[in-house]
Amino acid sequence: MDDLQYGTRNKRGDWAPNEPAGTAPLFAYPPRPLAVLKWLPSYFLPYNVLFALSAVAWWRFVLPDVEVMKTFSVGWILWLFVVNCAALLVFFGVFELRLYILRAQGNRFKYNGKWPSEQKSKAFFFENQNLDNMLRTFGTGMPIWTAIEVAILHAYANGYVPWLSFAEHPLYLFLLALVVPIIHETHFFLLHRTIHWGPLYKWVHSVHHNSVNPSPWSSLSMHPVEQLGYLGVAFWHLIIPSNPLLALYQLHYAGFGAIPGHVGFDKVELTEDASVDSHAYIHYLHHKYFEVNYGDGLIPFDRWLGTFHDGSKDGEARMQARYEKKKARANAAAK
Repeated sequence: MDDLQYGTRNKRGDWAPNEPAGTAPLFAYPPRPLAVLKWLPSYFLPYNVLFALSAVAWWRFVLPDVEVMKTFSVGWILWLFVVNCAALLVFFGVFELRLYILRAQGNRFKYNGKWPSEQKSKAFFFENQNLDNMLRTFGTGMPIWTAIEVAILHAYANGYVPWLSFAEHPLYLFLLALVVPIIHETHFFLLHRTIHWGPLYKWVHSVHHNSVNPSPWSSLSMHPVEQLGYLGVAFWHLIIPSNPLLALYQLHYAGFGAIPGHVGFDKVELTEDASVDSHAYIHYLHHKYFEVNYGDGLIPFDRWLGTFHDGSKDGEARMQARYEKKKARANAAAK
């Protein structure tokens, strides 16, 4: 594919789409029903359906019987940990192998013209971004992922929280499944905005922002506190009357779903004429500029609060104007 039909590349080799980034029309005012209908397939495909099916696969083929999950034991917990790690290695690894190791589509649609493997930095373990990101992902991220999963399943198995069945509550649970991405977006925005507060940013979130040029393994490369907060979105299903299958879907949506925003490419080519949109641009701009796009655009939180950057010159101007106001306030407070 010719990426210059869809965007431009500057002298540094950085590519940017022609069209500015937008937010979903779901919460637009006045309502835009036709735009919502046109957008709706992208709400489900390809990622949401994939993560929902993965939860079903875990429920059918991976999880032990409910009686087993009533007690903590090394056997089933270790089994879940191994399966989770293997699945993540395959899923993230496919993107890494194709886009960054084989470089099957070169730098077509790649936002940052540089390759992380060619950039050494003391911010990373062994000065290597990929190695650092993988160590953080599997060293703390996957144990935390599995611990959250085990805690939720144990709570449901023992009846500590209501377990609604699909047979008795089909409509409610179907609607709850539909809003799993909305729960994620709300939780993520609130958490993300919080950890950009000075002390928390310095001690926690800065670990994730070391990857200014994110790649697939950057997705869950975080401080353990952030990993717990981020993946902990699944705990909402211990508060909201729900079903453990939907809690798994929520966890997979956060865990596996971290990759689209960090893949580093606007489109992943499937053939010479077909591709899949990554929907990564909004979050890539956050990694580039730090203080914009705290959400992913499903709910227009950033538009409402004045922190949205769409990648355009106007978006750049609005960001710079906000920085100047912030600087002026800081200078006035220092006098």
